[in-house]
Amino acid sequence: MTGTQHSPYPTQAVILAGGQGSRLRPYTDDRPKPMVEIPGTGVPIIGHQLAWLAAEGVTDAVVSCGHLARVLEDWLATAELPLRVTTVVEPEPLGRGGGLRHAAASLPRPDEPWYATNGDIWTRFSLREMAAFHHERDATATLALARPRIPWGAVKTDEFGHVLDFVEAPPSPYLINAGVYVFSPAFTALLPERGDHERTTFPRLARERRLAGFPLPQGAYWRAIDTAKDLAEAAKELAR
Repeated sequence: MTGTQHSPYPTQAVILAGGQGSRLRPYTDDRPKPMVEIPGTGVPIIGHQLAWLAAEGVTDAVVSCGHLARVLEDWLATAELPLRVTTVVEPEPLGRGGGLRHAAASLPRPDEPWYATNGDIWTRFSLREMAAFHHERDATATLALARPRIPWGAVKTDEFGHVLDFVEAPPSPYLINAGVYVFSPAFTALLPERGDHERTTFPRLARERRLAGFPLPQGAYWRAIDTAKDLAEAAKELAR
């Protein structure tokens, strides 16, 4: 890891859990987005995330709260958690990059690498593999890359315009930011105090070839829970 001799496998993480979740209403009328339960599990999204992080060797997590923070804090105070959790609330809206920097200030080991994840991501893959990938490339930041399925059916044609086939919900031809990250200790100081790191810090690191992209392994489960339809699809996939 750049500038350190620590293990490449982080033991600390930040979960960004302050979003409004307006597209998930009415589920988010009385709770923040990460507190929405995956149907059939009885566990909120953040509960699944904390269990995943703990299984991957994380011992300390900082949860950045915002919208209806008290609901999330109350749940964390009473739930049986598999790791140590600290909550922080932004004093004012800081933007995604500013919020990440504010939360990172509460990490217990600022001189060690750390994971981060958006609070609405439900996924399972090896974070240790991602951390090793990050370490091997001597990156300052690494983002997981997903290839989501297009929500519409696709039509295949030949060069003459004849329809050859219909493909239901094909994989996208593009990779997207999956909302899961590995950061070197030096990354924190590069974050803006307010604003969006994806418009400032990430493009700068990309130009300097210090930003890596880790494609999710074949068959890894990944879903962003943005709408009621996403919840229903997650429940169906879980049942399978």
